[in-house]
Amino acid sequence: MSVPFVHESSYVDESALIGDGTRIWHFCHVQTGAVIGEGCTLGQNVNVGSNVSIGNGVKVQNNVSIYEGVELRDFVFCGPSCVFTNDLTPRAKYPKGPAGYRHTIVHEGASIGANATIVCGVEIGAWAMVAAGAVVTRDVPAHALVMGIPASGGGWVCQCGAKLRDDLLCPACGSVYRRSHEGLALAHEGGDFNVHHPAQENLRRPLSSED
Repeated sequence: MSVPFVHESSYVDESALIGDGTRIWHFCHVQTGAVIGEGCTLGQNVNVGSNVSIGNGVKVQNNVSIYEGVELRDFVFCGPSCVFTNDLTPRAKYPKGPAGYRHTIVHEGASIGANATIVCGVEIGAWAMVAAGAVVTRDVPAHALVMGIPASGGGWVCQCGAKLRDDLLCPACGSVYRRSHEGLALAHEGGDFNVHHPAQENLRRPLSSED
């Protein structure tokens, strides 16, 4: 894998660690103590706060700030202008500092849509999907689709991104899921998926067992 690429308009503090193959584009700032894994992409105007941990293969689109206290695990997707927080009751006059920050974890493969807001102190489960503009105020189970304000359940999604049928089968790739204490877990992995299947194109549309 190639060495990291950092655009000349961006700043990476000396103590930050950037993995091989990671690309950091225009006007970004990676702050002290941040760790970014291999093969990541940071779009324009991304700020990575002090001591933030970002896994491998993560994609962060334009205009996202990832504040101290946030952890993004492998293959997380952050859509344009999505918002993270780290303090439930901020005051300019009474700053809490890192000791008062609430920890937020976005687990492997989860996707956060454009302009979504993640209120601090929650966990977003593996391969979950947060719809554009949603406001997440509580934990999101693995493979759950959540939308709205506050974000609530809209069904389940496959690792490939398609919405699952009621019987937890993915109509786009054939994967089958089972319920688990974390939400859903993969029971049988399917094959190649169809990117043009309706389950990929409109997550708001309910799917019957015949789709």
